[in-house]
Amino acid sequence: MNDWAPIAKEYDPLKAGSIDGTDEEPHDRAIWRAMLARYVPNKGVTGDPHLTLFVARLNLQTTEEKLKEVFSRYGDIRKIRLVRDLVTGFSKGYAFIEYKEERALLKAHRDANRLVIDQHEIFVDFELERTLKGWIPRRLGGGFGGKKESGQLRFGGRDRPFRKPINLPNMKNDFYGEGSAEKRNWSREGTRDWRTRDRDHERNRDKRWPERERSWAWGESEKERDSKEERSRGRERKDRDR
Repeated sequence: MNDWAPIAKEYDPLKAGSIDGTDEEPHDRAIWRAMLARYVPNKGVTGDPHLTLFVARLNLQTTEEKLKEVFSRYGDIRKIRLVRDLVTGFSKGYAFIEYKEERALLKAHRDANRLVIDQHEIFVDFELERTLKGWIPRRLGGGFGGKKESGQLRFGGRDRPFRKPINLPNMKNDFYGEGSAEKRNWSREGTRDWRTRDRDHERNRDKRWPERERSWAWGESEKERDSKEERSRGRERKDRDR
């Protein structure tokens, strides 16, 4: 645990699905898909990855001119790359926007998320493909799960960092009854007391049952039956006191 850090230095799908980065087995299918994925980043991409913004969930009709019009309000843009299909040339619904200054990048990341462009609510995040080793995109089961708490939880990013692990050294042994002999004896005695109390309750219920049957047969009201039962219990207590 000496190398533990709240922000991931290298992407691991198994750790990203763990709240503190210590899980050893995947708990959903997305993590399995990310662990089995063989993703190779695009080596032909240029520009500064630390100044690049990732924009997703775009309307397929949105153009580079529209993106420049919207995102230039946060600062000067150096380059916009709208990802298109190599065969058809149609938009794939996501783009990368490189700013000239880090201040503009941070402002766009803070204010542009969930902005509506061409009737589509967009998603904005930092580019991680070239900045985080081993990165697996969300479409292959990776990613950090976005910013929505009700979605798949992924940890290790700036928006949702890992939580510090909690070490509970000796709690497990005591919890499963591996403690001292006194604790084990106390638990056995307590069990016997419960069983005795249950047997007494069953006997008393068997005694009261014939009286209930007789009262129901004669059509007595519920209030009269309760009063009779109360008198019967009083007689039983007197007999025990004698």
